[in-house]
Amino acid sequence: MAGLIISIKDTARQAVEGATGGKVTIMYDDKGYPSYMVRVPKFRLEDIDASLGTGVHPAFIVGGVEKSEIWIGQYAGRVHDGNLCSLPGQDPANSMTFDEAVTYCRNKGAGWHLMTNAEWAAIKLWCLKNGFLPRGNSNYGRSSDATYETGTRADGGSPGDTAGTPRTLTGTGPASWRHNNDFAGIADLAGNVWEWASGLRLNNGEIQVLANNDAALATADLSSASADWRAISMTDGSLVLPGSAGTAKFDSDAVATSGAGSLGAFTLSNVIANRQGPVDDSTNNYQYNTQTFEASKVKAGLTAPAILKALGLYPHATGYGSDAIYMRNYGERLPIAGGGWYYGASAGVFALSLSDPRSNRGGIIGARPAFVL
Repeated sequence: MAGLIISIKDTARQAVEGATGGKVTIMYDDKGYPSYMVRVPKFRLEDIDASLGTGVHPAFIVGGVEKSEIWIGQYAGRVHDGNLCSLPGQDPANSMTFDEAVTYCRNKGAGWHLMTNAEWAAIKLWCLKNGFLPRGNSNYGRSSDATYETGTRADGGSPGDTAGTPRTLTGTGPASWRHNNDFAGIADLAGNVWEWASGLRLNNGEIQVLANNDAALATADLSSASADWRAISMTDGSLVLPGSAGTAKFDSDAVATSGAGSLGAFTLSNVIANRQGPVDDSTNNYQYNTQTFEASKVKAGLTAPAILKALGLYPHATGYGSDAIYMRNYGERLPIAGGGWYYGASAGVFALSLSDPRSNRGGIIGARPAFVL
């Protein structure tokens, strides 16, 4: 049966599982290609923080069914024969659009999918609760926060050298570049390349999601015209039809007119008072708004619903460092997560950009496979 090939018990898989106590395994897709995967066990929201709500984190609910675990690619993916594989020591795949990233993951067979925003949120909330936020390649092959921490650059350059293309080979950084500060953890979630995430978008400023972790389903419609998208009520956090009154939106604090670059902060709101920029990017108006995730604010008189905190879209505590969040509140914007090699202190596991159209591609944007069955 398709998908069961993941259960092959070869020597390499046995060695990896034995060395990590079963925390890491090698799974094989329908073409027989391996991927190193890290197990993330189910947890409850209230065990992280009471302000997140109660019950199982949305990442562990797929198609209305609770899952005991999800599996996340230990490494940012590398495309091989049309499949996105999680392998050590590779120059991570890049220059792919969002829809290409989805396809490369779904090509792997049943259960395989592009890592979702809900899964990203579960991991970063777990990291914060456990008192450790991973570092990574945020300064041309080294950590901007600890420049003695380096990885092997794919272009052969020296750490900190701004010439060349300083992506680091997957997993070549220290343990502090893993989500749990252990070599059995998920590598390179902070910096190196931004990574496409599914199940979330900003559409003309309105925050839209797929329910729970339904973006992991092979049948999930992630297209721009999909009927699966839902907005979030600022009143009670329920999922409602896009365009409903009082939904969660990112409201720009300034209006873009011309030029490029950042325009400063923005506010979580239930209205769009300022439309930042044109309806599309055809005018080359690349302005965006940015602030640290920790400095995110809600419009006076409103309260951020718990679901926004659980999905990593609004801070529930402090201690996020300088990880940044970016937005453009015009057009459809798909999320990329984690930051890139030249983002400095703004990169990190809580870094999130909602500025890019699904058609964007670049040498600093990659993706990561995940698995749930």
